[in-house]
Amino acid sequence: MTAAAPPDVCIIIAAKNAADTIARAIASALAEPETAEVVVIDDGSTDDSASVARAADDGTGRLNVVRFEENRGPAAARNHAIAISHSPLIGVLDADDFFFPGRLGQLLLEDGWDFIADNIAFIDAAQAANAHGRIDRFAPTPRLIDLVGFVEGNISRRGVRRGEIGFLKPLMRRAFLDQHGLRYNETLRLGEDYDLYARALANGARYKIIHSCGYAAVVRGNSLSGSHRTIDLKRLYEADRAILAGSRLSSDAEAAVRRHERHIRDRYELRHFLDLKNQQGFGRAIGYALTHPAALPAIIGGILADKTERFRPSGSPAPLALGGKGDVRYLLETLAVDQPQK
Repeated sequence: MTAAAPPDVCIIIAAKNAADTIARAIASALAEPETAEVVVIDDGSTDDSASVARAADDGTGRLNVVRFEENRGPAAARNHAIAISHSPLIGVLDADDFFFPGRLGQLLLEDGWDFIADNIAFIDAAQAANAHGRIDRFAPTPRLIDLVGFVEGNISRRGVRRGEIGFLKPLMRRAFLDQHGLRYNETLRLGEDYDLYARALANGARYKIIHSCGYAAVVRGNSLSGSHRTIDLKRLYEADRAILAGSRLSSDAEAAVRRHERHIRDRYELRHFLDLKNQQGFGRAIGYALTHPAALPAIIGGILADKTERFRPSGSPAPLALGGKGDVRYLLETLAVDQPQK
């Protein structure tokens, strides 16, 4: 009889004001036999997130809770967790989310990867307690994704539901991160996951995706990930520019990153224009637009699109749980195992 492999996964959780959900997240990570460490970074919470996290300890010595006195952002929190952990595999869990039982084991059945992610179920907060029994079973159907596919999967289009691959929560091999000097960009408060994975792919990472669903993302109206500042958009498109300047990319990959940079920059220009209008008046906003002609298409197009939104067929541009019936929505569209093949 072959002995079970020792646990070799570190789960890192960056938490800010997550006292209501952090215990569930920790419990789901500790319940996985493959989990060697759970490192929680309380990122300057003003509630009792840290004490609630410590109370979730199961007595196995695998939980480490560290508190930042001031908020430094999820990228800094995750980098610190990586620095103080030791396991060869690293996984990220958001503080209001949780794992379904068996998630890590399913991922580790696969080989030939530096990053590996599975499907995500978006769960309404009120349905989280009984979500596991309502999840469809999906065949793993593993596939590798390249930089072009990853970047294109993170460009949204109005009225079209996107499967934003940047939302995926992969396991990562520490050896690959260390070999290429990869860590989260601490200037980013938006898209820090996208940026890390894009830079890894630019460095040749093998990123495998399976369709089995092991990660539950809880949808709440006050989620921190649902809001961002205008400056966060600027820093994200600047991160794309850094990838373009610092990586030797194929022509297709370069074109994809440029499309993403333009997509984020257009969103920034519209938001910046509206900020100026709201804070300094319409004249100041118009003055900015006239002195920045390159921004005009994004500003005019964005305003027209907003004005005509109600005339277009309704779509779902972001992966949210479905309406009042508590239905489950999946990030990756696929065919459930129990459904008849067509």
